[in-house]
Amino acid sequence: MIERANIFFEKHKDYAEVFIRLIIGFHLIYGTQDNVFSWDRMLEFSEFLTNFGFPIPLVSAVVSVYAQFICGILFIIGFQVRIAAVIMIGNFIIALLMVHTGDTYPGAFPAIMMLAGSLYLLFNGSKVLNVKTLFSKTEL
Repeated sequence: MIERANIFFEKHKDYAEVFIRLIIGFHLIYGTQDNVFSWDRMLEFSEFLTNFGFPIPLVSAVVSVYAQFICGILFIIGFQVRIAAVIMIGNFIIALLMVHTGDTYPGAFPAIMMLAGSLYLLFNGSKVLNVKTLFSKTEL
């Protein structure tokens, strides 16, 4: 029984990335959608960045928010995943250094997970259930 399960999971191991893409992508979109759709919320985030010494905080806020939102979409649809991962790695290294240095582990955990998930996607890319595989023509 265990051997059959191992064979099944080995045969379908490429699908594991989909779970990472979906949760990381969803979290990125969920965490930024309020800033994308409300300028007042964007200004609040800019003020937050001001408190942590970010240069040009409004520009930093807009770039970070839109990068996360767009990369979240790219992760979910499996398009340009490695490029999106590089962008998110940079974003979350900056977040960890500028905002979470001295933070508690639970406080830094979401940023750590976004960084770890982005590193996973950088190394693994998107092999299945992505824009390319879903919309490519196959020979019958």
